[in-house]
Amino acid sequence: MTMASLTESATVLTGMYAAEAEYLAAGGPGEASFDLLAPFFARNVELHQAAALPYGGTWRGHEGMARFFLRMGEVWESFDMVEQQFLATGATAVVLTQVHARARATGRELDFPIVQTITVQDGRITEVRPFYWDTRAIADACAVPTPTD
Repeated sequence: MTMASLTESATVLTGMYAAEAEYLAAGGPGEASFDLLAPFFARNVELHQAAALPYGGTWRGHEGMARFFLRMGEVWESFDMVEQQFLATGATAVVLTQVHARARATGRELDFPIVQTITVQDGRITEVRPFYWDTRAIADACAVPTPTD
């Protein structure tokens, strides 16, 4: 790992999280343009979300990332990154984020951590892999109970 990869990764991530805050402040998914975030992601970026989540699966490219953010906006009324720690920076960075979120369907609020591995190459994010402590709690908070007869 070179000092240049450490600096590049930290710079890209800091810029992306600042752009994400600007994106959300501008109305977020469905309101703001993904163009605010696009410069930080490679054209062939891949985001791998846990299958058990309402936005689970692999999201590819800028179009996939834009659809992912739309889906997040459908699921979450708010999704605030309360605290972030960069645990490692380099070609693959590790970021610990404390989240406070409110599910749109149920109104339930959750506080939970996410650890992400984020790969940065040539000044852009090429892969994101978030890891959740309890995907069941997140999925349950977002699910509307089925009515019983």
